[in-house]
Amino acid sequence: MFTGVYTALVTPFNTAGNVDYDTLQQLVESQIAGHVDGLVPVGTTGESPTLEFDEHKKVIERVVEFSKGHLKIIAGTGGNSTAEAVELTQHAKEVGAHGTLQITPYYNKPSREGLIQHFRTVAEIGLPVVLYNIPGRTGRELSLDLVVELAQDPNIVAIKEAAGDVDRVSQYVQACDLTVLSGDDALTLPMMVVGSVGVISVVSNIAPQEVTDMVHHALKGRWEQAQRSHAQLYRLFTDLFIETNPVPVKAALAMVGKIEEIYRLPLCEMGREKKAVLKEAITDFGIKGIS
Repeated sequence: MFTGVYTALVTPFNTAGNVDYDTLQQLVESQIAGHVDGLVPVGTTGESPTLEFDEHKKVIERVVEFSKGHLKIIAGTGGNSTAEAVELTQHAKEVGAHGTLQITPYYNKPSREGLIQHFRTVAEIGLPVVLYNIPGRTGRELSLDLVVELAQDPNIVAIKEAAGDVDRVSQYVQACDLTVLSGDDALTLPMMVVGSVGVISVVSNIAPQEVTDMVHHALKGRWEQAQRSHAQLYRLFTDLFIETNPVPVKAALAMVGKIEEIYRLPLCEMGREKKAVLKEAITDFGIKGIS
């Protein structure tokens, strides 16, 4: 159901600190022009922890509207409260999203049974669920046996794997029928070699066509071309994570004039030295219009 490149879309803010929906539309249109397969609004890259509830819903609604049916939308509607995740997911279904990205509930560190009940409750809504394993952010890993059990639910269809372990992809492929998407740009190609079918990408915010080319080469078995694309992108894969995501990617988008560089605390701008590293990486990659 979900293969290819899904951009973990940033949420642009204006100088007043509000969501800039005009710029959001421009970002969506640039992603369509870059031939990505879909978008993931209001994930971690979209600064979901600092968006107000109504903003969270509106961003998803507008991204669906702006995509005009050209892209699949996997809405970031997770949370550490099941009731909140259910409300956001129900809304995403109503406005036309194609799936929901469900992060492991964070901070409260639920038990195994609590996780099962949480994800199954969300799955009952009927919107296809993409599990999200990122223990570095949540403090709670989705164990292999838990994922295998959840995969028995027909509405749980995929997993975004972001624990930094390529071997987990092989384990998933051997143990269940879930679609596996990389959650780490730098590991996308290695993961595809062993069975992943795409990526939920941060880097495609700034290089949508190039990331799409790499992934689609791999999907079609053109491994030499995919390796060349990976090598071309590798510095972006590393330098766009020199500080907590999404700070570097928003800085990069601001450098090329696509957004205002505005965050909501506790996120804030990088220092001058890291910005210089990032600017050099973008310049070397060949992206034009840098200021």
